[in-house]
Amino acid sequence: MKTRTLKENKVNIITLGCSKNIVDSEVIMTQLKGNGIAVEHEMEDDKFNIVLINTCGFIGHAKTESIETILRYAEAKKEGLVDKVYVSGCLSERYKEDLVQEIPEVDAFFGTREVPNLLKALKADYKKELLGERLLTTDKHYGYLKIAEGCDRPCSFCAIPLMRGKHVSTPIEDLVKQAEDMVAKGVKEILLIAQDLTYYGLDIYKKRRLADLLRALSDVEGLDWIRLHYAYPTGFPMDVIDVMKERDNIANYLDIPLQHGSTEMLKRMRRGTTREKQEELINEIRQRIPDIAIRTTLITGHPGETEEEFEEMLDFVERMKFERVGVFAYSHEEDTHAGDTMEDTIPDDVKQDRADEIMAIQEDISLTLNQEKIGKTYKVLFDKIEGGYFVGRTEYDSPEVDNEVLVPVSEENHVRLGDFANVKITNVEPFDLYGEIV
Repeated sequence: MKTRTLKENKVNIITLGCSKNIVDSEVIMTQLKGNGIAVEHEMEDDKFNIVLINTCGFIGHAKTESIETILRYAEAKKEGLVDKVYVSGCLSERYKEDLVQEIPEVDAFFGTREVPNLLKALKADYKKELLGERLLTTDKHYGYLKIAEGCDRPCSFCAIPLMRGKHVSTPIEDLVKQAEDMVAKGVKEILLIAQDLTYYGLDIYKKRRLADLLRALSDVEGLDWIRLHYAYPTGFPMDVIDVMKERDNIANYLDIPLQHGSTEMLKRMRRGTTREKQEELINEIRQRIPDIAIRTTLITGHPGETEEEFEEMLDFVERMKFERVGVFAYSHEEDTHAGDTMEDTIPDDVKQDRADEIMAIQEDISLTLNQEKIGKTYKVLFDKIEGGYFVGRTEYDSPEVDNEVLVPVSEENHVRLGDFANVKITNVEPFDLYGEIV
């Protein structure tokens, strides 16, 4: 067995899953730093002796990735490469008892609402004066702002309420302070996230107040872009669109997870809406803000999905011409409504084939929409250098999931990462734009 001696404990936090987990890891890092404990995020070297894995338990492949990561570090512990392995997050919240039995090498498992206990295990105190502060792990010019935790929706396929609990909004004044702190650290773009943005405020203010929150955030000096993710369509507060029109620093971008284009499937999914209502919502948003990019996510292969219902979804995608689309093949999750009351009868290869068919249609739509951008000039925020290109995004694109703007690295095109520049689009692909700085 390999052994080694370190002068001090150093924690390596591994984050899996969604942007909401990133925020959770950043909160833990802030608390550890505040206690004088050395901590880094996803270090690639071996100069650490404690590992904390912040897991995802949303769907099948995410759970597999989480388990494989835990097993990898459990093996590293057996080999003496690390001293302690801790696990937190959604997978740990959902399957804690099973994981304790199956992977005894892990020193402790913690759920999504056990940060104080996790800190105690790491010999750190929970410092209330650090609430709202975060050590950002994203590129320094953008960051995520989680405005609420949990979800009250009854969607048939979703296990998030099991792992994250009921919807709990963070007060507006606390979020404004967080945004001000982020901007003071150099953040130019804030991405609002929650399991359900449009429910914001109902629990603490007794009415939807996302529009009021947006007004308050848009007043933060030095904040160039505010971007909205995960806006549930049912009960969508249209005053949000009015604020988006009023404020120049709210990006004309909206992520609305619609999940299907068949009314019967939406009923089976317990989404509380219909195809017709979804189309009316999208059309009204586009009428009010013609220059908007709408991103949505869809699910193929949910129990009961017939060929006819899938064809309805294909027609829905073709007609609505969404600017951005993501597709998930259905994952049968225990303790959800669908998992407990419906049989998962659609083969995995059929689910994936249907997902691929939607994305093939979307690729053509995206190419057509991108071709309309040739010759036009856009404000671009540059994130990285990759493959001989400066890589950035317009206000119509979110990090990691949407179109990128590529500008060749050259003396003429030189920019600093985290800077804005005006870029004229010269060529396009289905999911990328090419241009030159003007």
